[in-house]
Amino acid sequence: MVGKDYPQQVLWGDTHLHTSYSFDAALMGVKGLTPEDAYRFARGEEVEAADGMMAKLNRPLDFLMVSDHAEYLGLLPMLSAGDPELMKEETGRRWAKMLQEGGETALNAMFEIHRDINSNNKSLTNAKIESSAWGSVTAAADKFNDPGKFTALIGYEWTTMPGGNNLHRVVMFADDASKAGQILPFSSFDSEDPEDLWRYLQDYEQKTDGRVLAIPHNGNVSNGLMFALTDRDGNPLTREYAETRSRWEPVMEVTQIKGDGETHPKLSPDDEFADFETWDKGNLTGFEAKQDDMLPFEYARSALKLGLQQEAELGVNPFKLGMIGSTDAHTSISAVEENNFWGKFTVYGPSAKRAEMTPYVKGKKGKVFNLGVDEAAASGYAAVWAKENTRAALFDAIKRRETYASTGPRITLRFFGGWDYSDQEVNYPDYVDRGYEKGVPMGGDLTSAPDGKAPRFMISATRDPEGANLDRVQIVKGWHANDGTLHEKVYDVAWSDDRQANAAGKLPPVGNTVDEDTATWTNTIGAAELATVWTDPDFDQSERAFYYVRVLEIPTPRWPNYDEVHFGEKVDTDLPRSIQERAYSSPIWYTPGKEK
Repeated sequence: MVGKDYPQQVLWGDTHLHTSYSFDAALMGVKGLTPEDAYRFARGEEVEAADGMMAKLNRPLDFLMVSDHAEYLGLLPMLSAGDPELMKEETGRRWAKMLQEGGETALNAMFEIHRDINSNNKSLTNAKIESSAWGSVTAAADKFNDPGKFTALIGYEWTTMPGGNNLHRVVMFADDASKAGQILPFSSFDSEDPEDLWRYLQDYEQKTDGRVLAIPHNGNVSNGLMFALTDRDGNPLTREYAETRSRWEPVMEVTQIKGDGETHPKLSPDDEFADFETWDKGNLTGFEAKQDDMLPFEYARSALKLGLQQEAELGVNPFKLGMIGSTDAHTSISAVEENNFWGKFTVYGPSAKRAEMTPYVKGKKGKVFNLGVDEAAASGYAAVWAKENTRAALFDAIKRRETYASTGPRITLRFFGGWDYSDQEVNYPDYVDRGYEKGVPMGGDLTSAPDGKAPRFMISATRDPEGANLDRVQIVKGWHANDGTLHEKVYDVAWSDDRQANAAGKLPPVGNTVDEDTATWTNTIGAAELATVWTDPDFDQSERAFYYVRVLEIPTPRWPNYDEVHFGEKVDTDLPRSIQERAYSSPIWYTPGKEK
């Protein structure tokens, strides 16, 4: 509206999708599906999946960033096509021949390429090929970018994994090919150190006058490294490190196909909803078993608490991160609805028995590790409160952390913090105006509490119009106590169906209407909308804190149940057949002792 300089629409998209230009996607069967196919699918067109089935979204996305791996970007399709530049290299000729022979020989070529990347040993060096591949990526994004209707963002994935520990970042550009095309992607072949990546981002902005940022993956396969309190060399974090990381990494990916990264039941034992799509077997390629002491440095809620601690010590919070979801699908298909889930890789696409597929791979020390589809979550999407559907507006919104994560449903979520919201303010038709005028949105900061006042939070959550009713709205608080200890608490602040908390303060479950024989549910329980204004009853104005919203749906069928009904065969697995989908807002932080 005229005169209202704040976002009035939430935009839905995916910032982490792989196509045949990624070596591992090609290795696992996504042949022929290019970045152009990915953009076509995201904007609502029907595409033919790698297995020959037709795929289409029920509702188009508003934006997509194809983020193929920087390491050997575009190599596999070029090898298969016998690219002349690659054929000048002995390694290129040998790998191309192995791929052409097919079968086990082709698989061995794939594993050689995979080992090359994991060992940071680039056998095949060809700047022309890298430039050609990156040019195709940037050109595809420009071709499908349609400001105001559909945004195609330029990006890639920096795929560093020392010892198999996932420290991956997605690199997002705000710019078009005329700027992003002036550089080549920075890969783990260049460096495995995130600080070198951040220097590359700074160099890009200085060279092109463009804008760029990085998004760390959910850390649950980093084996304690993603949010570690040391740098890559094992040194304690410094103020300079914290400032640099905070500058370049404004949000984190908190849910995706490789499990949910909000929290872990061992980190949040009093949180009855903490054990959600938990994926905690180990890291990516070393297959080292997960140890409990790694967990605090892998999950979002713990990282946010550690950020408060580091801010108290360093003066800057290195983990001041908003939240988004994305898929990390390696299929060219951004579809995460439980009834339209195409898996992590094309070999795990829809089929009668895919939930029974549990391939095992032998790790470095002989340990056996499960990489089967049964570990996969149908998740997630990024929700962005942007002023318009353009590259610049989306980038601005992500930088200011006005974002939230969804495991799939398109729940509309507003979250404001301030000191003076009235109890009924959220019920006014102009509550959004009031939210911005009297406080800050998700991703914002509250400082220096007025004497005698606790922060008040205004929350409005509306169900996906094509989805399930809502069970409850919760606020998750984390704080750094004056004695230096870290704490968390989950508050139920709005809920459906007139339930009453028990003596322990816990609400009874909302119920479950899922019919597993038909993979259906009913909205006879839950609420279409939940809204409230809540005041922190345990506020201490001298303690640093953060608050974020978690919204839970009523139970709905999970993808194995949809598979059973669609293909007409029961699946022999103990995987859950229902799920409580959810959304996580970016936090609002409170910092004492600062001028407003």
